[in-house]
Amino acid sequence: MTVIVLVVATLCFRLSGAVLGAARFATRRVSAAHGLAVMLVMTASAHFVPSGVTFMPNHADMVAMVPPFVPFPASVVYLTGVLELAGAVGLVIPATRRPAGICLALLFVFMLPANIHAALAGVTLAGEAATPLWQRIPEQVLYIGVALWAAGVLRGRSGRTASASSASSVL
Repeated sequence: MTVIVLVVATLCFRLSGAVLGAARFATRRVSAAHGLAVMLVMTASAHFVPSGVTFMPNHADMVAMVPPFVPFPASVVYLTGVLELAGAVGLVIPATRRPAGICLALLFVFMLPANIHAALAGVTLAGEAATPLWQRIPEQVLYIGVALWAAGVLRGRSGRTASASSASSVL
């Protein structure tokens, strides 16, 4: 579901730039940054949802994902939710996009053990099995790549620098 949110949001932003002329979304890189921000707001919300809510993952589900070696799992879940929200805000502000993307890539790396633990321990999220490893690990790699690309750290296909590539990106 999160990949779908990322892709659809990114496409909507990019189309608003290409078709409607929204100057803010004139490039794929900026549209991807905003799409990732939308996805992060969605995923971060689960970190704060009370346990009684069952139609979506909730705080208790997130705590169950935390590997046993991590101290204070409930606090860690709140912290990662706050960091995801801060990263989302950072992505949509041009002056903070680069550090936000880099920090989010690191956060995705640090959160990977929780995803691995959830898959191997049979943790359920809103009553559904956690995403299997064969799907989750490539998703995490995608999120890391999008965060770094949106931050201008990764180069485009043409090998130009990130800033030169973003200046000439089109749909």
